[in-house]
Amino acid sequence: MWNKVKVFLEMIKFEHTVFALPFAFMGAILGSVILDGHLPSWAQIGWVTLAMVGARTAAMGVNRVVDRVIDKKNPRTAGRAIPAGLISSKEALFFIVVSFALLFWATSNLNALSMKLLPIAVFCLVFYSYTKRFTWLCHVVLGLTIALAPMGGWIAITGHITGTSLIFYFTIALWTAGFDIIYACQDTDYDRQEGLHSIPSRFGVAAALKIARVFHVLTAVGLLCLFFMTSLSIWYLVGLIISYLILFYEHRLVKPNDLSKLNTAFFTMNGVLSCVVFVFTFIDILWVG
Repeated sequence: MWNKVKVFLEMIKFEHTVFALPFAFMGAILGSVILDGHLPSWAQIGWVTLAMVGARTAAMGVNRVVDRVIDKKNPRTAGRAIPAGLISSKEALFFIVVSFALLFWATSNLNALSMKLLPIAVFCLVFYSYTKRFTWLCHVVLGLTIALAPMGGWIAITGHITGTSLIFYFTIALWTAGFDIIYACQDTDYDRQEGLHSIPSRFGVAAALKIARVFHVLTAVGLLCLFFMTSLSIWYLVGLIISYLILFYEHRLVKPNDLSKLNTAFFTMNGVLSCVVFVFTFIDILWVG
């Protein structure tokens, strides 16, 4: 069983939870400070963490099960656990059910609004995996799904949705959609061959990278809007400058005729960016605000 757990966690790239988890913490802390005037409790942060881990694990597990046939035919993904026979679909489904149960348990220990919105979140987590079969806007759907992390963190602590939380939500949605477009560029030819939909397969790699750039410019604008809509100050701005440099460097790494550094642009840069924005936001709240 332990070996199956390790295979499942490797299959869903559990370590990539770092993409969204810092923004979930940021949403929780910002919402609590802005609306309640104090930091959330350790218990609340614990439940938010468990909810995030359950949601992300379930979503990636569903994606791997739904895409198992597609993955087996794609040379880049044929070595993934299910196509390679390291874990069966039934075994993966067991872990998915456990992950959704963890999400439900954690959410039930938060507040009423979180529980009311949980079915919408579960639907989005499952629905995304099917979107590339019928729309090239699948990256946007993924963005809107991943951005439930900061929105969920905000709602989990405050029990309210505000204009600031919505700006934060759409900012992270644009950031996620942008880097997912970059990631999808490596499968452009395969997606066209199999009739799968993505922005790179629809418009070409060069145009896709330009669209991703626009999304990330809007991300930068959204993060700056948070500065003017909250009491965040100098340390947050320092974090923003660093995050802007990271986004700039990310787009310098990938070119239409050279995707050799795509994994660095996708995995490393975006993981660092989310941590940087959260850490500097937290420092700002503790030492300035």
